[in-house]
Amino acid sequence: MTPKVPALKYSPEEITAAWQCASILLDYPDEQLFSRLDLLEEVAASLPARIGTGLLETIQYLRRPGVAQTQSQYVDTFDTRRRGCLFLTYFSNGETRKRGLALLRIKQVYARAGLELAPEQLPDHLCVVLEFGALTDAKAGLKIILDNRAGLELLRLHLRETGSPWTGAIESVCSTLPLLKGKDHEIVARLIAEGPADEQVGLDTYGMPDLAPIQGGV
Repeated sequence: MTPKVPALKYSPEEITAAWQCASILLDYPDEQLFSRLDLLEEVAASLPARIGTGLLETIQYLRRPGVAQTQSQYVDTFDTRRRGCLFLTYFSNGETRKRGLALLRIKQVYARAGLELAPEQLPDHLCVVLEFGALTDAKAGLKIILDNRAGLELLRLHLRETGSPWTGAIESVCSTLPLLKGKDHEIVARLIAEGPADEQVGLDTYGMPDLAPIQGGV
């Protein structure tokens, strides 16, 4: 059954371009990413300013010299801070049994679309979800994002608060989405106050020995 999702105000081509650019920019900054910056900048510059500007800001940062420093800052931003986690279901489920089930459901969505992840990839990593939505199934990808919208918003607020150079890429993604609903605002407020749940049991039923934030992506 096709998931019911709201219509977006940008064209499918613009959504695809924005999500794919963001997916690449939010992944670990290795030599392959740096080699693609010219192409990414060209694509981002062709998008409406509302969704293209943030991508361009992140691209400009990545053009700065100092690969090792950029990689170190990426790890510090996304791999060591709970609110900087790129794994979407972590915000809504924490390290609990429920997260294992949420991961399984997302993996099943991918399987129905014919996508099989590498064993080391977790299906809720934002880069994976964005690339899936951009290249495989836009509606299903959007539903995954909207189901975890509060966590994405918390991530956006955290990056803005810390002055992260990756803020622009996250804000570009958020700009493609419908406005937050009242319930989402309530969940964000709770996450800010309490943080994700913490229960270190039952996670290995998904088949992944470590569901804590790790470097990853497509």
